[in-house]
Amino acid sequence: MSSTVTDRPAPPAPDRAAVAPRRRTRVLALAEARWASAALVLFLIALPLQLAGAAAWAWGPLYGLAYVTGGWEPGWAGQQALREKVLDVDLLMIVAAIGAASIGQVMDGALLIVIFATSGALEALATARTQDAVRGLLDLAPTTATRLSDDGSEESVATAELAVGDTVLIRPGERVGADGRVVEGASEVDQATITGEPLRVAKELGDEVFAGTLNGTGALRVKVERDASDSVIAQIVALVEEASETKAPTQLFIEKVEQRYSLGMVAATLAVFAIPLGFGADLTASLLRAMTFMIVASPCAVVLATMPPLLSAIANAGRHGVLVKSAVVMERLAQVDAVALDKTGTLTEGTPRVTGIHPLADSDLTEDALLALAAAAEHPSEHPLARAVVDAARSRGLDIAEVRDFTSAPGIGVTAVIDNHTIAVGAPAQLLDSAGDHDSVRAAVVAGELEDGGRTAVLVQRDGAPVGVLGIADRLRPDAATTVASLASLTGRTPMLLTGDNPRAAARLAGEVAITDVRAGLLPQDKVAAVQEQQQAGRKMLVIGDGVNDAPALAAAHTGIAMGRAGSDLALETADAVIVRDELATVPTVVSLSRAARRLVVENLVIAALFISSLVIWDLAGHLPLPLGVLGHEGSTVIVGLNGLRLLRDAAWNRAAAPAGGNR
Repeated sequence: MSSTVTDRPAPPAPDRAAVAPRRRTRVLALAEARWASAALVLFLIALPLQLAGAAAWAWGPLYGLAYVTGGWEPGWAGQQALREKVLDVDLLMIVAAIGAASIGQVMDGALLIVIFATSGALEALATARTQDAVRGLLDLAPTTATRLSDDGSEESVATAELAVGDTVLIRPGERVGADGRVVEGASEVDQATITGEPLRVAKELGDEVFAGTLNGTGALRVKVERDASDSVIAQIVALVEEASETKAPTQLFIEKVEQRYSLGMVAATLAVFAIPLGFGADLTASLLRAMTFMIVASPCAVVLATMPPLLSAIANAGRHGVLVKSAVVMERLAQVDAVALDKTGTLTEGTPRVTGIHPLADSDLTEDALLALAAAAEHPSEHPLARAVVDAARSRGLDIAEVRDFTSAPGIGVTAVIDNHTIAVGAPAQLLDSAGDHDSVRAAVVAGELEDGGRTAVLVQRDGAPVGVLGIADRLRPDAATTVASLASLTGRTPMLLTGDNPRAAARLAGEVAITDVRAGLLPQDKVAAVQEQQQAGRKMLVIGDGVNDAPALAAAHTGIAMGRAGSDLALETADAVIVRDELATVPTVVSLSRAARRLVVENLVIAALFISSLVIWDLAGHLPLPLGVLGHEGSTVIVGLNGLRLLRDAAWNRAAAPAGGNR
């Protein structure tokens, strides 16, 4: 086929400024950290004065201020919870600290306050670092843009004021102000911050650009297609913020049990105080033992065991281009034991190319006429195959006609009215089901020949009669085979392929990545049925897809992951996680990371249980000094918090990405 090549500017040198800035919340920027630091400083000033034998008036007020600075926030939160008839463990810690002070153990109570405040600051830091992972993308989006009026005049406006349909001018070296499509000009755009591509991407008429990406040497006129609040960057930030506000099932269970546990602990504390007292024990000694018991039996470490690992994993994944929408999803990813993948746009690059144009003899259409007809009908569609047809028409310089009454049937194709003719473009197996005339037979033969060659056949009909067939081929992603192997290693079974494509093309591609279970020619409801079949057999399915036809299966699966760059809006909204950079290899990595998070949760629960049980037994069976009880209890809380933060490090992602990561 003949084609024309549009000259494009030479790619400029890579610009380091295009790299997303790494935000890092300063510790003292958090109110919890400032109050905890103040309490610690006051405690460290008072302690040596007390140990040196200074008068009580020298160190007493300092301890008092430590109580106030470190304890007012959890105390206030506990009081508010109590008004709603919820017994908060924070309030119990404050009561225990005040109780210790009331029997002369002022230093021990202050130590409890300081360490308790420090553990709260660590939890706040974990949440803040989760948000840091992707909110740095907001710094890439410019605050102003150059809007073009109908008369060609320029106006500088805030990007938040841009509306769908506006045309903006992107000069060389400027950042794109809004998601849109190029209507004039050609350039090279660095979009590494959105898609992860290391090289600049050529952009010309009809190509999509994203807010926050960096324009190269050419000038572009871009028609805005999304409001600022709906841009890719804004969606990324919103998804992670929502994720950090969710709670995993394990955490919800712990919080449910915490209430009953706290009430039982209060009753046990009263018993520990009253029973020895009834047998003639010393009042101060009984109260001291009871206060120690309430401190060491409090479930602070248990409550903190779950969320820091999960939030840290979400943050780390977000930093590496995987947006996990909630802590629930991160926990569910660890349970996955079977995987199903879509073909086009998932295992393949999602940028198929038209490799053959075959008008039927009786259609009176040339190759260009057939391609222009198909491109016009496909133009409103967002399917990768539709984009391939439109791109092929544009590369030939063909005019794309206006259409009306456009409809799309996922898994079947599209229809539109063009020049009073109803044009249908879609899968031959679906469109030719009821036809048996000569043209239909010839079209089926051509389609079969294309499919035998490993290509996807697309039938074009005019007013119900076949007029030609297009051959489309897509390239396998470079990391597809290794991803399939890694997922097989993680789950113990080879992934299955679910595709609406023809069986021959699907089988050929599956053979290249060592997939043996191939389900081809599926409609969206068929994909759902295949997923439900596996889940009814007791498997927890992970479905990975990108198109509108994948959305029902993504929703039906135990967990769904969408490819972000080529993915449809419906798939992105339906999926539980999004691969922003379109790196398929990150899927097994995030599954391994979720399993690491689950292991840390279990480790934390074991650590918390060992500390609590050991300290409680020591206090009841022997004599546990209050300072040791405070250090043991709050020390376990800090250990659990810091243990959860381990998954924030890049090393945790690298370990999960290692070939053996899924087997650890």
